[in-house]
Amino acid sequence: MNAFIGLGAAAMFLGVALGAFGAHALKRKLSEDKLAVYQTGVLYQLVHGIGLLLIGVAGYFSDSDLLAPAGWLLAAGILLFSGSLYALSLSGIRKLGIVTPIGGLAFLAGWALMAAAFWL
Repeated sequence: MNAFIGLGAAAMFLGVALGAFGAHALKRKLSEDKLAVYQTGVLYQLVHGIGLLLIGVAGYFSDSDLLAPAGWLLAAGILLFSGSLYALSLSGIRKLGIVTPIGGLAFLAGWALMAAAFWL
């Protein structure tokens, strides 16, 4: 479970850095709409970085086999959801938006598995 604490901390670090980059360097370079898409990626990365930290800590209180898959799904969600939003906002290639819902589904599945780890 330490891996998820490390991944969560890295996601949070990068989320803060990318948020600052967006607020300062990209504010003058992107349209308001593209900047909003970028900031949505940052928000979801930060929220799910906290989720990864929680999964890592939860591993000390539960021996459920569902926690590790939940963590990997949240990590995949960050890459697919937030990553696609970053790429979409910076490149303008709209086809990248196809990946975003897959990341969203990974988030949902990860949270569902985390809930099941404690309810089942």
